[in-house]
Amino acid sequence: MKPLHGLRVIEFARVLAGPMAGQILAELGAEVIKIERPGTGDESRSFEPRWPDGASAYFTMFNRGKKSVTLNLRTPEGADIARRLAASADILIENFLPGTMARFGLDADTLADVNPGLVYVSATGFGQTGPAAQRPGYDTVFQALSGLTALTGAPDGPPSKAGLPMADLTSALWIVIAALAGVQGRGRAGHGTHVDLAMMDVQLSLLSIPAARYFALGETPARMGSAHHGRVPSNAYRCADGGWLQISASDQHWPPLCAVLDLDDLARDADLMRNARRVARRAEVDAAIAAACARRDRNDLRAALDAAGVPAGEILSLPEALATPQAQARGTVVDVPRPGKPPVQGLRTPAVFDRWDGPDPLPTPDLGADTDAVLTGELGFADDDVAQLRKEGIV
Repeated sequence: MKPLHGLRVIEFARVLAGPMAGQILAELGAEVIKIERPGTGDESRSFEPRWPDGASAYFTMFNRGKKSVTLNLRTPEGADIARRLAASADILIENFLPGTMARFGLDADTLADVNPGLVYVSATGFGQTGPAAQRPGYDTVFQALSGLTALTGAPDGPPSKAGLPMADLTSALWIVIAALAGVQGRGRAGHGTHVDLAMMDVQLSLLSIPAARYFALGETPARMGSAHHGRVPSNAYRCADGGWLQISASDQHWPPLCAVLDLDDLARDADLMRNARRVARRAEVDAAIAAACARRDRNDLRAALDAAGVPAGEILSLPEALATPQAQARGTVVDVPRPGKPPVQGLRTPAVFDRWDGPDPLPTPDLGADTDAVLTGELGFADDDVAQLRKEGIV
């Protein structure tokens, strides 16, 4: 049995943040019913890249383990079916602009009347309140507005977005945190909650270390490339074979680092035994380490630093990262089953439990694959009724 067995989640979400949260909950054992538009479904079903059979690999990455039910929420009948499903749910996730669910009669206040224990998570770009509440946005917009883009890139280069959709990915994790916190709170207090979760708020909350410099020093942190504002050394250094090595050392690592790199003069300099002084002399220290690394092959140097207990890691490409012995030992890449189709590769949901079944990879649903079963098996519709709803474009 998985740890979330018995929880029911209704997902009115599309693209990335909401669907990723639903997938995490599904692979941890919850029953997740994904509500999609008839005919087209979640727009990410059409996103690139695609598997050889034409299905979206993008969709596969964020929608494993769910049931798919198609409903036209713009019709009274479709919205009514959605309300009946929500009446038996523990968690509801939606990511429409504020006010949209209310127009369908599916807002948090309305559903609280039929399901007082419902944990209702509204995951929007800017939240339910404030002057930007109705403003649309995508991941890259939130990276820009939150300061992340300004912090990313080389010091002498332009600002850059992160290499991953960090606003979407981190917001997905916060949807899960908020939903499970709501369920835990319901167990204590006996009532549900409406969670107002803004992607923008999530991004601003992640600024903790740069914000500490701003609050404490009045400093607007600049782009540092691979370096660290508050720690020296912490940077990427090019080695003799052309590979790059990220080295990040604290005070206890400084003597062994100097020993491995044969930096005897720096090792004897008492002023450099404390990080604050190394930060003050950043250019000198970085130049000495860069010169020493340039004389060593990356793999040999990394092995020597490992043996000395100095944190260091090769800068790897995505294929290299997935092929490391550690990633293979942890089962990072998994085969994702697909009913009636060959399995495809995906990434494991990263949690390992003892005394619970783990989050093994589950298939993604075809559009509307579970509509008939849910409507007839759970809501009592006759087969003819479902056929009529389909004819009318309601499901």
